[in-house]
Amino acid sequence: MAFWLVKSEPGHWSWEDQVKNGTTFWDGVRNYQASNNLKAMALGDQAFFYHSVNEKRIVGIVEVVRLYYPDPSDASGRFGMVDLKAVEALPQPVTLEQIKSDPRLNHLALVRQSRLSVMPVDAEAWALIRSLGGLAA
Repeated sequence: MAFWLVKSEPGHWSWEDQVKNGTTFWDGVRNYQASNNLKAMALGDQAFFYHSVNEKRIVGIVEVVRLYYPDPSDASGRFGMVDLKAVEALPQPVTLEQIKSDPRLNHLALVRQSRLSVMPVDAEAWALIRSLGGLAA
């Protein structure tokens, strides 16, 4: 299993929206690197759900339940999407400030490529962030 982080603007699609809908498609990705990350996802992979813009914090975990397929909102036909299912909320959201202040996490794309909307997370960082969020590693 691989681990990821997906970003969403809470005013557009929030963790609460994700939980209410259960499973949804993750569309609108128009960056090639982020798109390649979506393509690399496997069924059962998990991702942190990150509220971007004003909140800048990880608030939950989602699971990949449908592999990469064409995004109908992309007229060019170059980009696709995956379906994600809500798994669980973090009891304590983990802020970008917390992540940046921890030297064990400074290698993450969240710190180094702040505008990337879909990114990998290594197993050690995944366990540490889960722990910071109040979940068992």
